[in-house]
Amino acid sequence: MGSPTPAVSAEQFLPDRITLTSLYHAAQTCRGCPLYQNATQTVFGKGRSDARVVLVGEQPGNDEDLQGEPFVGPAGRLLDQALARAGIARADAYVTNVVKHFKWTPMGKRRLHQKPNAREIGACLPWLEKEIEVIQPEILVCLGATAARAIMGRAFRVTQQRGQVLPSRYAERTVATVHPSSILRQPTTEDRNRDMHQLTADLR
Repeated sequence: MGSPTPAVSAEQFLPDRITLTSLYHAAQTCRGCPLYQNATQTVFGKGRSDARVVLVGEQPGNDEDLQGEPFVGPAGRLLDQALARAGIARADAYVTNVVKHFKWTPMGKRRLHQKPNAREIGACLPWLEKEIEVIQPEILVCLGATAARAIMGRAFRVTQQRGQVLPSRYAERTVATVHPSSILRQPTTEDRNRDMHQLTADLR
């Protein structure tokens, strides 16, 4: 007797009744791709079920993996600042990621972020699709290239189309901007301030 066929998508783990609560609980046992094996836990989205704005990042980072909530590390704090400057209360938004498990590689005692590949993104996408389906936001904000391409298509370029309000298959109004973590990687304070101003302008 052969070994069971490994799961290739989150689709088979979706609950029969779709609500944010049922999705959250079902996602905790997702084995739709191998990333769960090295992650501490599933990091699902968080926020209002009637949020007007849904913000989508790439994947949880080290802090998110340990705490079990999205955007709670340094990039999350920077996002909170940009939202506040743009006049958006985070409590009124829903924040999530395309991929729900932290993909990383060891570097000494640290765990360094690794970009999820197309197969991992595709396997995890059903969770995001159902989150958006439940919330039906007025505006969908893609934070970074991974989220933008997952939602807008592989040809989308954040560098060329950031800040533009465009239709997508998930929302009539979709906007892409940089991921807050890219601002943290800028080498100088001047560069970080410039990119922070642009992120705030895109959100506003």
